[in-house]
Amino acid sequence: MTINLEEEYQLDLGIPYYEIAQRVVNGALDYQQCPYECEVNIILVDNEKIHNINLECREIDRPTDVLSFPMLDFENGKMVKTEADYFEGDLVLGDIVEIEYTGELFIAGSNPSQIRIDGKLKDVDVAIVSSPTRQVEEQAKKILALGIHTVDSFDIHTQITSLRRSLGETAKEHGSVAIISAGWDPGSDSVVRTLLEAIAPKGITYTNFGPGRSMGHSVAVRAIEGVKDALSMTIPTGTGIHRRMVYVELEEGADFKAVEAAVKADPYFVNDETHVMQVESVDEVKDMGHGVNMVRKGVSGKTQNQRFEFNMSINNPALTAQVLVNVARATMRQQPGCYTMIEIPVIDMLAGDRESLIAHLV
Repeated sequence: MTINLEEEYQLDLGIPYYEIAQRVVNGALDYQQCPYECEVNIILVDNEKIHNINLECREIDRPTDVLSFPMLDFENGKMVKTEADYFEGDLVLGDIVEIEYTGELFIAGSNPSQIRIDGKLKDVDVAIVSSPTRQVEEQAKKILALGIHTVDSFDIHTQITSLRRSLGETAKEHGSVAIISAGWDPGSDSVVRTLLEAIAPKGITYTNFGPGRSMGHSVAVRAIEGVKDALSMTIPTGTGIHRRMVYVELEEGADFKAVEAAVKADPYFVNDETHVMQVESVDEVKDMGHGVNMVRKGVSGKTQNQRFEFNMSINNPALTAQVLVNVARATMRQQPGCYTMIEIPVIDMLAGDRESLIAHLV
């Protein structure tokens, strides 16, 4: 795969643009099961430039966050031309024009538009904070202070209660709603665990993740100095115990031993058996899948040996995104404050008339 990245608006934000683009494009190609080597052109521009392109090409007189121009033409799900017409060595998928962040935060709301963290906002109900976990608190507070609801997939389990208190204070002060840790674990799995504990109050629940890719752990490793790319695989060993298999692709000159030590010392990994391996290319070993096996054995009333089991095999990013969208809907139905998913009615995540949903689901 070839990615051509052009920066027409120079601003050093200290984030790896190319690596992020590579992961996003690779994920899209995997999801679409594209069998070809491909080429994508990405141009980073400022707000004024993308406004002009949006007006010229789409006759929409406002800025936006991203514009895409596919080279492939389809009719009724089939290419209009032959496949050979689209090849220039690689399969040319198209061009992407993105706005480069300039210290302002751009959010898509119920009426998607370009907005700024400067008080001049309109038509925005809720923001999905899809930044790395360790940046969630800072970013969510800025958005909540503007009266905009937030949802996030914060996933450091031991810090969830403190984040809930922190964002709760800001949300109540500004009449907004935050729903945190809204992925699948923590998130939808938390809802299942709560239900299992309710129907068997005494007992033990074992949550076994994987085998599969942990997005939060992988992002944490990529943030370590000297790491070009990383993949963290979660391997269940039973009864809620896990092994972390971490594959790192290093920057030129990076010290593998130093990277290995930093990974094992990180809060994401410190409580698990962790193995770190250097590879030439993370792309060669990547895996988007994941899953969970949850078992509770307990007591209902005075009846022993109640056993419940929940299983799922998933595409990790796709499920996380779906949960975030559902929970974004639920923010519109809550009172100001900060919540986790176990605190909100499940029905609030569903679109549609409540009575119709009850008739269908109960």
